[in-house]
Amino acid sequence: MHDLLRLDFPGVNHKRVYRLYSAANLAVRKRKKVRRPPAERTPLNIATQVNEVWSMDFVSDSLANGRRLKCLTVADDFSHEAVDIAVDYGISGQYVVRLLDQAARFRGYPAAVRTDNGPEFTSRAFIAWAQSHGIRHILIEPGRPMQNGYIESFNGRFRDECLNEHWFETLKQARTEIAAWRRDYNEVRPHSSIGRIPPAQFAEQHRRNATDPAQHAGPINTEIQ
Repeated sequence: MHDLLRLDFPGVNHKRVYRLYSAANLAVRKRKKVRRPPAERTPLNIATQVNEVWSMDFVSDSLANGRRLKCLTVADDFSHEAVDIAVDYGISGQYVVRLLDQAARFRGYPAAVRTDNGPEFTSRAFIAWAQSHGIRHILIEPGRPMQNGYIESFNGRFRDECLNEHWFETLKQARTEIAAWRRDYNEVRPHSSIGRIPPAQFAEQHRRNATDPAQHAGPINTEIQ
């Protein structure tokens, strides 16, 4: 909250913001972490650049009339950007492939994708897509969701802040509200794990650095961007 306020009010004191924040009881109650045996805690390799790994999974919701909705969430492990959140009544393997091709038109294709063993991700259409683009497919072990921990964490936030806060009456409304939440997540909200800036800004900085010859010309400026 302080990161957002200081853009318009540079002199605002973070202690005062915290005091008012606490007095108004605005803090989101943290979910209790489930203790797991050490054997289940499979470490994830840390991505070091944009498009190195995209993680994806499904989140279920429903309309006010009870009709089921399916949301495909795709996130970049390095920048923490929400690459896409697709919403529909049903999403097949072929549907997933079309969405990923659409996202890649702007972002480029990832070097690897990480998924569970769901039928959409083990379908012929998805496997053929990964092979045709030279994309490594990282399949987590059945029953080990924390091997896909990045998208699990993202989905928890998506449920708490978007799905649980809205009562969707139509598919169109659901798509509109979820798209607005995704824009705010990517372009407005600072994230402490990436230098307290929004994911889209963080990713753009790294894209510019990757294509800027001055970044590779020598030790003229060694300051981290």
